[in-house]
Amino acid sequence: MQQVKNPASSIALRVATAMHQMGIDGLPRNYELVYEAYAGSNPELVREFIALGKLKSQEALDELGRKYLPHHHEDGLLSRQSGQVRAEMSNFINLLNEEKISLTDYGRVIGNASKTILTEADLEGTPLGQSIKALKAATERRAHQNSNVVRAVVDKTASLADMQREADEAEAAKFVDPLTRLASRRAFNKAVAKIYANPDMPVLCGVAVGEIDDFARIQEQMGPAVAERFLMQVAKVLEAVSGGGDLACRFDAGRFGLLLYTSDEDEVSRVIELVRAKLKATAFVGSSSGRAPGQMAMSFGVCFSEQAPNAFDFTNFAEKALSTSKANGGDTVTIYGANDYASKDWLIYKNKPVGGFGA
Repeated sequence: MQQVKNPASSIALRVATAMHQMGIDGLPRNYELVYEAYAGSNPELVREFIALGKLKSQEALDELGRKYLPHHHEDGLLSRQSGQVRAEMSNFINLLNEEKISLTDYGRVIGNASKTILTEADLEGTPLGQSIKALKAATERRAHQNSNVVRAVVDKTASLADMQREADEAEAAKFVDPLTRLASRRAFNKAVAKIYANPDMPVLCGVAVGEIDDFARIQEQMGPAVAERFLMQVAKVLEAVSGGGDLACRFDAGRFGLLLYTSDEDEVSRVIELVRAKLKATAFVGSSSGRAPGQMAMSFGVCFSEQAPNAFDFTNFAEKALSTSKANGGDTVTIYGANDYASKDWLIYKNKPVGGFGA
């Protein structure tokens, strides 16, 4: 069996190697931060990551993470939102206190007027007349103040509603892939971390990392629009196969992930083969020639939670298995072995040649 000669042949393996060399703990938030830095999609993150130096402390990494990956540091975001809410509510309470004071003054005016009525008989030019005029003026002021209070309360309520809506939209957007509308890599990392919430007894499940074979060449030769149609079709198939219980996501480029909540190897293999069969049965048409470019071949790497001691290794082992699938010519599924995590224990199966993009 052909082995992967260069461990830096994929971003995932470069990330694992880099984290080991820099002594960075294998925490999910660290993995995603280093992954994003090595992927290079955010130049600002890359520059600041490099500026940390060769030896990067956890404190420095977390500070960078709070800036670029806030979902791993939600306490800070919630604290800021909570502070805004408290400030708005404080303003509201001040308005209520002002209302209380105004009502007190209004009651005092009415009380004085009542006493005058009881003791005076002649209204014209008497203190009673003056009290009545004062009562009228106070009533007008009270009506005006009530109107201001209502407007202020409405404005504060709208402000709070806007804040909540913005928070909800931001929360949803960071866990959704903008192109395919599948879950994003961040959503995947968060779900995988929950698998190991109890590291001594992880949830029994399997993770499959898949990649469209020759996706870079497809994108270069057929253009971004056609490549996006390929991605959308993969997303459609993964969403249909995963149903409501499992998690389907897109990592980047032509790479996708499936988190299947079962440790049955036959069931996981069945799901993956169903995905591959549906994709190969789909006819794709190039925008320039109008001809079907061929069948879509996709390779997968699979790992089960009982094979990995933590969330980082769980994903990393699946990435390594995918690299083996690619190294063996693609259109292949590699299941990471259970014993010693050695390559000789990996199980590989491959469909018979069926054409494809290179045919």
